[in-house]
Amino acid sequence: MRSLLRSLVLLALALPAPAVAQDGAVPKPESILVDQLPPIPTSVAEAMAPYNSFRNAFFVAWHPTRREMLVATTFGEAQQIHYVAAPGGARTQLTFFADGIGGGQRRVPVRASFEPSTGAYFVFQKDTDGKELYQLYRYDRASGVITRLTDGSSINVFGAWAHGGGRIAFTSTKRNGKDYDLYVMDPRDPSAARLVAEADGIWSIVDWTPDDRAVLAIERRSAAESYLWRVDLENGEMTPLTPSSGPRISYTGATFASAGKIAYVATDADSEFLRLARLDVATGQLTPLTGETGDVEALALSPDEKTGAVVINEGGRGVLHLIDLASGRELQAPRLPAGRVTGVAWHRNGEDLAVELGSVRSDSDVFSINVPSGRVERWTVSETGGVNPEALVDPELIEWKSFDGRTISGWIYRPPSRFAGRRPVIINIHGGPEGQERPRWQGRSNYFLNELGIAVVFPNVRGSSGFGKTFMGLDDGRLREGATKDIGALLDWIAAQPDLDADRIMVTGASFGGYLTLAVAAEYNDRVRCTFAGFPVSNLVTDLQNTRPDRQDSRRREYGDEREPAMRAYLESVAPLTNAAKIRKPLFVAHGTNDPRVPISESKQIVAAVRANGTPVWYLEATNEGHGIGRRSNLDYTMYAWAYFMQEYLIK
Repeated sequence: MRSLLRSLVLLALALPAPAVAQDGAVPKPESILVDQLPPIPTSVAEAMAPYNSFRNAFFVAWHPTRREMLVATTFGEAQQIHYVAAPGGARTQLTFFADGIGGGQRRVPVRASFEPSTGAYFVFQKDTDGKELYQLYRYDRASGVITRLTDGSSINVFGAWAHGGGRIAFTSTKRNGKDYDLYVMDPRDPSAARLVAEADGIWSIVDWTPDDRAVLAIERRSAAESYLWRVDLENGEMTPLTPSSGPRISYTGATFASAGKIAYVATDADSEFLRLARLDVATGQLTPLTGETGDVEALALSPDEKTGAVVINEGGRGVLHLIDLASGRELQAPRLPAGRVTGVAWHRNGEDLAVELGSVRSDSDVFSINVPSGRVERWTVSETGGVNPEALVDPELIEWKSFDGRTISGWIYRPPSRFAGRRPVIINIHGGPEGQERPRWQGRSNYFLNELGIAVVFPNVRGSSGFGKTFMGLDDGRLREGATKDIGALLDWIAAQPDLDADRIMVTGASFGGYLTLAVAAEYNDRVRCTFAGFPVSNLVTDLQNTRPDRQDSRRREYGDEREPAMRAYLESVAPLTNAAKIRKPLFVAHGTNDPRVPISESKQIVAAVRANGTPVWYLEATNEGHGIGRRSNLDYTMYAWAYFMQEYLIK
């Protein structure tokens, strides 16, 4: 789950502002339902127009035999797969789904991969209308024909290709709608897909053994707990590669090497952070190859298995490192433009490394590094529209003491100095709960900064990732209220700043960030001017009962098990819904009808409860969206509504 700005603000694309009606109100898309939300003046859309026209690009896959690639980008309503034949080349659109590849969601990772021997076709994963019922498809390059490979109703997650090509391994909830069983399929004959092993819980496949007789799978129980397994494809035998007893350990980004005798993984075993480690498959011995500087976020092995490319989160920056895997010695990495690296992938030529790079001054773009020579080439150049990137402000790292003496941090973006006096403030809380706010492109939020003169603060409350696993666990179970109190301490910090207006504070967030937004609105009603909650959890008990079945167990490990009477009573007592009578400042709630993670009932029940106070509540529902609002037309209208809400209740 992502923060509201990550889900709503950073996803706009390079298109002109939509046409407006002649009666002076922005036209509402047919897919948007509103309740007590007034017409939005065209002046709002016109003022935001220069900040609408930007775009991004994300790496998807290298062609196996040619130096060409797939990227994900948006020219129209939603994200599609495009082909790029050379650095700086045109993006040729290959898919044309009405809701895009992500089912309307724009920043979801796009899973697609070429058949590794010839690249004659590629397999990709697609959602529909945000329902997260992912299906696998085959795209034939010669004809452009797209063929669905899976049943159309279960959740299917692409895993990996066999080294010999011709077969993919994937996981699917086809059996019972809840557990991710392991399958193998020839994409040219999907009717012959074969169930390899029945699983319990959420599983994913990350690699095949070099002899293609087994796969490497990850069992994910929560954000803090996962396990590695070797699964025999002939008989389905599942062999654990990591211990299932003792302290909770996370394993991510695993891949086989040395004929399957070694696996390279990112793990927090014996560490606060995810480190690159070498796992001896036979003995289970782990040898760390990186230090305690931060979490390893991406891992890719060179085809000759000599070099590991890893991205490490160092103080909020994604930094590329090249590791000699035999010795563990760090190699000199080529110099990249300033920004945050978010992904890495080797070409099969063993020389070119694709990376995604974004910064405060531009959204994500795709680059390649020729590792032997150090040459860096830019494959996509995404527009920033009417915004001068050089004029954008860098964020400032801030820290404050919370109720228990713990230091909490965040980032503040201050408006230009031409705005005099104390400035109104938006506090934007990320979701997850284990998300993390980091310096990044602000998209339309630059309008709030540059034109409205609003300061924006992104806190990393307890429970956030990136600060070690102990910090990430500080909001688990009965510790849930600590994160709300962290925002209370932030309100104190704001009140002490000479340039910030403590009487004009808006709190916003999405998903679990929406939960905290509502919790803050109740706990600190007299200290906030208004709130905007996107697809929020309003009661963890009802959310746990009604969320998608495959998510329930992992969420219970984070929030607590609502089936236990004592825990249920606690979760009910701290729920924003229970405390809705305290929320007496204007509230705006937005949600997607098809949300499988946070059911839309979570929004409807808090809207009804807060309106019972006589409190103004604007409500917006997108009927063709899920966990987030991503289609261009829906996103435009939602953002205009948000800006108008702030004009009415924060700035006036």
